[in-house]
Amino acid sequence: MTPEQKQRIDSMDYYALLTLWRFASTGDPIFQGEAGEYYAKVIAQKRNALPEGEASEISKAIGWRR
Repeated sequence: MTPEQKQRIDSMDYYALLTLWRFASTGDPIFQGEAGEYYAKVIAQKRNALPEGEASEISKAIGWRR
């Protein structure tokens, strides 16, 4: 993982992380190797830190279509 990838992941809130997770192009390097493992860890931590039900509301707000 590059320092830039780590900084990018750390700077995003749950909404931004989930949006990228849902709509990134196949093979996006942010989801590969060590960066991908770190991304998954951070998004889970940020989701778990939200008040109950908020993660679901964020998911609904993002939707599934671009």
